[in-house]
Amino acid sequence: MNKYEKELNKENIHIISGVDEAGRGPLVGPVVAAAVVLPPYYENDLINDSKKLSIKKRKEIYEIIKKDALSIGIGIASAKEIDEINILGATKKAMLDAIEDLEMVPEHILIDAVKLETNIPNTSIIKGDAKSISIAAASIVAKVTRDEFMDRLHEMYPEYGFINHKGYPTKMHLDNIKKYGLLDNYRFTFKPVQNLISGDEDFETKIRKANI
Repeated sequence: MNKYEKELNKENIHIISGVDEAGRGPLVGPVVAAAVVLPPYYENDLINDSKKLSIKKRKEIYEIIKKDALSIGIGIASAKEIDEINILGATKKAMLDAIEDLEMVPEHILIDAVKLETNIPNTSIIKGDAKSISIAAASIVAKVTRDEFMDRLHEMYPEYGFINHKGYPTKMHLDNIKKYGLLDNYRFTFKPVQNLISGDEDFETKIRKANI
């Protein structure tokens, strides 16, 4: 998991930031990106792709990362921004904001799949969250941060079941949208949402203000 980091260390590059996002697929809420700078030569066998970890284990490792990391940056692009500049554009914006949020300027950035326009040297790695400890750490931070947002949304609107599906287009979620309408922080350009709207002549009266 630290092959890429070791190769950079050999070139005397030690301030390395992993960057990843969470929330490209859901129908509601923001896409969240994280940038994480781990100490040079850092090793931790617990850190892995966030998708391979249980919710409990993710939260436990998240606390370890917060304690051990040299710096953590968070970037968030809202559902409105996603609708305005599309999900890829919003993902890139969130990632750049996360890098900007770091307390130090990385010497090199390792990014999961996405290619960013930045003056900082960087490497885009396909499935990087399973190949780089820095990216894996960022994937955990981004996922836990976004899940916390969805948990707060669930507390305010429990009828949607956000705590169960985190905004992804499950049958339960789509059925609850049909029953309770849309919150204004849904992603209205996403096809499942458009399909629901086009099938309901009164959809405008069913858009509810989300106080979060």
